[in-house]
Amino acid sequence: MSGRPEQGTAHNTGPDAARRRLGLAQTALLSALVAGTPAPEGFDRARLRVQSRALIVKRAAVVAKVAPELPEILGADYYRTAFADYARHRPMNAGHRQDALDFAAHLLARGRPEGRAARRELTRWWRDRAGPRPPSARPSARLAQAVRHAFTRG
Repeated sequence: MSGRPEQGTAHNTGPDAARRRLGLAQTALLSALVAGTPAPEGFDRARLRVQSRALIVKRAAVVAKVAPELPEILGADYYRTAFADYARHRPMNAGHRQDALDFAAHLLARGRPEGRAARRELTRWWRDRAGPRPPSARPSARLAQAVRHAFTRG
């Protein structure tokens, strides 16, 4: 006797084992919906693909509301396509604002968008927002902040 419980014994049944199995099944389903992993056994793969695409479209729409500059910089069609490619295998993990920043960084790391002016504008957008605090919406407030910073540095 090895000291290990065998398959089918009381150790593999009961409420704790059922909770573990349910947790694994839920994780597999969630991963298939938001991270592009294969559909778990017993689920309709086609329906999961449809639901996964719908979740990506919804996520892209919310990111576009949080960061409306992204579709403006990239163009609405390119934004939707590029975001869908990005999100297909990358679950959101820190909120929509961070998702927008991660998406922009993803594009820039791959030399996208193709146009030099758009890439420069996207780089500027990302740098302005990647710090600990987002910039003020008012340009005059940003100017005042830059002046204060210049005088307090030296």
